Amino acid sequence: MTDTPTTAGPGGDRPQVWLSVPPDGIDGLPDTYEYLFWDGTGPDFPGDPGEAVFYVVPYMKGPTAGALPLPRMRNVRVVQTLTAGVDTIVPHLRELPPGVRLCNARGVHEASTAELALALILASLRGIPRFVRGQDNEKWYAGFYPALADRTVLIVGYGSIGAAVEDRLLPFECEVLRVARGARTTARGPVHAVDELPALLPLADVVVVTTPLTEQTRGLVDASFLAAMKDGSLLVNVARGRVVDTKALLTETESGRLTAALDVTDPEPLPPGHPLWHAPGVLISPHVGGSTSAFLPRAHRLIRSQLTRFASGRPLENVVATS
Repeated sequence: MTDTPTTAGPGGDRPQVWLSVPPDGIDGLPDTYEYLFWDGTGPDFPGDPGEAVFYVVPYMKGPTAGALPLPRMRNVRVVQTLTAGVDTIVPHLRELPPGVRLCNARGVHEASTAELALALILASLRGIPRFVRGQDNEKWYAGFYPALADRTVLIVGYGSIGAAVEDRLLPFECEVLRVARGARTTARGPVHAVDELPALLPLADVVVVTTPLTEQTRGLVDASFLAAMKDGSLLVNVARGRVVDTKALLTETESGRLTAALDVTDPEPLPPGHPLWHAPGVLISPHVGGSTSAFLPRAHRLIRSQLTRFASGRPLENVVATS
């Protein structure tokens, strides 16, 4: 496969690019391609998937919609997600021709997800959910509440989102510990390897999970992980729900030993009647880490940049896997 499909596609027209955002909203797209819009809704595709050479996966349409055309995309060369995680697409790479590059949306979600992580930390520590309920019921909940200042925050999954979380923690006068798949050194300090977690977890007042969902991280936050956290500490998950063992978390929160703030859950969406809804000390947001006003302009910039690179034969950014 060449990197620059400037000749006619299989159907005789310009090579097709399938976009999950309207192409007329993106300035500066290369005129090399025919752009078709498909956002993952409805039973019909906008054209023959076999003619697509570049596919932008629909955003926030559930775990299966984006993969629907992949088995028929016999000429696709790039699959671009608009999510930081690619866990819903990786299992389908075997359905694609050899050499297809899978790219994620690094650079799109860091700011918004980090904002929410900080909001969840502050809301949980400072008792905001209790205050909101108190206002609803005209109750005045005065008293002393935990602060973020002088606390230790452990970031598990220190990639671009984890680093963005640390950026926002810096003014709050707290210590930050960092964990990633492999140890390394940064300008801000050491990044510890995952196998150091048992020694680090007891030191943290807040544990923020920002790791991608992989076979290695599925269920990472299990009973032993939670048991190693110090009494009264807070778990914040802005990664994927299946990184955390929900049953083990419920055991710890229902006992009152730990609290949690979750933007993602397992199962998701959280169904009515699920015990997480009413678990003591648990704050839940509905997977909105990246769903803000910052998303669309940044997604447009990424799509334009990637297609410009693709058209000119330059290396793509954010390549995370190849079929």
